[in-house]
Amino acid sequence: MLHGKVLVAQGGGPTAVINQSMAGVVLEARKFRNVELVYGAYHGVRGIINEDFLDLTQETSHNLEMVAGTPSSALGSTRDKPDLKYCQEIFKVLKAHGISYFFYVGGNDSSDTVRIVSEEAHKAGYPLRCIHIPKTIDNDLVGNDHTPGYPSAARFVAQAFMGVNLDNAALTGVYVGVVMGRHAGFLTAASALGKKFPDDGPHLIYLPERTFKVDQFLADVKATMDRYGRCVVAVSEGIHDESGAPIITKLAQEVEKDAHGNVQLSGTGALADLLCEEIKTKLGLKRVRGDTFGYLQRSFVGCVSDVDQREAREVGEKAVQFAMWGNTDGSVAIKRTGFYSVDYQLMPLTDVAGKTRVMEDEFITAEGNGVTDAFRMYLRPLLGSGMPDAYRLRINKVPKVLGA
Repeated sequence: MLHGKVLVAQGGGPTAVINQSMAGVVLEARKFRNVELVYGAYHGVRGIINEDFLDLTQETSHNLEMVAGTPSSALGSTRDKPDLKYCQEIFKVLKAHGISYFFYVGGNDSSDTVRIVSEEAHKAGYPLRCIHIPKTIDNDLVGNDHTPGYPSAARFVAQAFMGVNLDNAALTGVYVGVVMGRHAGFLTAASALGKKFPDDGPHLIYLPERTFKVDQFLADVKATMDRYGRCVVAVSEGIHDESGAPIITKLAQEVEKDAHGNVQLSGTGALADLLCEEIKTKLGLKRVRGDTFGYLQRSFVGCVSDVDQREAREVGEKAVQFAMWGNTDGSVAIKRTGFYSVDYQLMPLTDVAGKTRVMEDEFITAEGNGVTDAFRMYLRPLLGSGMPDAYRLRINKVPKVLGA
């Protein structure tokens, strides 16, 4: 067991439960006598480079619990994607401050950062335990049944589409909702959990795991309108054509790119607007509306899964336990056991870092525009207790008198 200081940081997009993981690390680490101090890096790896640390040893347990129940990243975050040189600078700072345990809460890029820092420590012969703690609303970390943050975001999406469906049933037309998910469609697929009756929306669900064809999309919308007189559509922001090019680049004359050269998908409502325009123009429909959920999904207050909160806390606690009682670095993974219970394992960093999980084929319908019951069974227990239902009046019509 190493003696020294603990450092915890949060990276990537915030979630509704990422602070549970941070609190789990801090509260669990403070139980061990070999831990001198517990630091938090302010704004992720950038905070490490800048030596911008908070002394979380001085934080009260009560306030940590209050923060744990608050969405978003209390330590701040960053979109920096460290390369080897960047990670070498991180290692220098950790060594200078006598850090013996490094915990990084994040997704794919964060796991790769932990891997490189771990390798640098081994090369230098410096005793440093590096543990990656899973987090992402995209649910795309390999080796995990699911990732903390996803269930709460999925709960929001399911409830949002439940409300959208009610609105669309009252004032019929076409509605298109664009949901986060560049490569994996798990979050968009969650929209299906808002359905109660067979004719409820979303009627069509499009995921990045399948090729998106505009002509087929229009045909699907028309068929749904013919059948129900209305149509609710859920679309992943990362839908693409046969070549893998994002659909937004095919429909838009100009596209925005982020600092890493990726097509900007989440920060713009362009895709929803473009799809709605296609429907209006090609199908001649008038009442067509579109929304982009964007960042609403990540840290929405008051729509948090209790299952997600519990597991996010536990992955933080287990990370510390693995670090203190084990002798290897790694990434904590959630494994499902039974109908619904979970266990936690420590996976090698190389098995997780830089890899992306996508939705399994068994979760997607053969037509490619919906999800299966297998996916509903997979997601339902993650949404937690108290999921609402939307009811409707029974159609007991009164016979016409004048118009008979």
